[in-house]
Amino acid sequence: MEIIRESFDTPVVEECDVLVAGGGIAGIAAALAAARAGAKVTMIERSWILGGLATSGLIAIYLPIDDGMGHQVSFGICQELFMLSIKHLVESRYPKAWLENGTFEEKRDGKRFEVQYNASLFALESEKLLNKNGVRILYGTEICDVKRDADRIEAIIAQNKSGRFAIKFKNIVDATGDADIVHFAKMPEETFKAGNVLAAWYFSIKDNWHKLNQIGAADIPDEEKTGNNERKPLIDRRFTGLSGFELSEMMQLSHEQTLRDIVLKRKSDPNHVPTLIATIPQIRMTRRIVGEYTYDVADEHKFFEDSIGMYSNWKKRGPVYEMPFRTLYNKEVKNLITAGRNVSVTEHMWDASRVIPACAVMGEAAGIAAACYDDIPGIDVKDLQKKLVAGGVVLHEKDLNI
Repeated sequence: MEIIRESFDTPVVEECDVLVAGGGIAGIAAALAAARAGAKVTMIERSWILGGLATSGLIAIYLPIDDGMGHQVSFGICQELFMLSIKHLVESRYPKAWLENGTFEEKRDGKRFEVQYNASLFALESEKLLNKNGVRILYGTEICDVKRDADRIEAIIAQNKSGRFAIKFKNIVDATGDADIVHFAKMPEETFKAGNVLAAWYFSIKDNWHKLNQIGAADIPDEEKTGNNERKPLIDRRFTGLSGFELSEMMQLSHEQTLRDIVLKRKSDPNHVPTLIATIPQIRMTRRIVGEYTYDVADEHKFFEDSIGMYSNWKKRGPVYEMPFRTLYNKEVKNLITAGRNVSVTEHMWDASRVIPACAVMGEAAGIAAACYDDIPGIDVKDLQKKLVAGGVVLHEKDLNI
């Protein structure tokens, strides 16, 4: 391969207390929590709206914040963002019992505490919320490297329309979804071996209403696997999500499937009009940190002394997961913490921990940790937990109102 050698003098354009890498749900929660804790926060987002897959990717379903057995399990900023997503309207999956003081039996036996929201409104309200709390957002900015010195990351190297520059910080939250900061810092990492199926979700107008067309999906939830009724992948190929060349090809394949579906549906319904297509690849799982603890599905209902909050399983009713703080960091670097789909979980657990509620729960804890402590692996977890509880988070399943 031919090599071109480059030499850079990269200017440091600013400094902050907390740098949040990635503006998806985990990043939003982390930035909000850090700012509320008094930190000067800068967020780097390569797209031009917040929300990641939840908005740009049109995966516009706030999956359950209950256990499917009548108990809410996710609280704090996770619940706040749930309500923010439907501030203006609910598009589908309205959880009446949960939002209108239903009985325990109605919550247990009826629809779960989830909702389909309007992606554009959620993105706009999220930006407004972060702006109100003093978070500096840099859109259209790609992080391309880090400067690591021994057990700390001193700065990120980024590039946008202004050129190449650096930002220094005290602590950094890797909420990129792809563990990019972990990767650039050469920390222990793992990739998702199974790969991602092709998806081509888009919105259209149907009967004067906004309809989410879920063309292709993630791997099929266990509850939907019923004999010959299983949905089949759009194409016989999976994607790592870690190659720019592959992702470009994937987006074109997704566009092809989107157009095919639109044309097919318009043959029977000329009023089927597309309104919005995904503007980022609908990749779910790619790369993660190897943390001090790697969470597995066998850990459901398990008590963790260092829990930073709980989330449920969107695939089936029953499981509750307490998230150990140790899954968010590796002792090798003292000022890095992860949040979202790139935390330390097993291959089997990844699909349950990558969704909005789990990302919001982890993001809140990561943001507070990054704002309040100098040595993340050395944190007094009891002190962190006090701050989370003060914000309305319930840490342990035994503390639920059961």
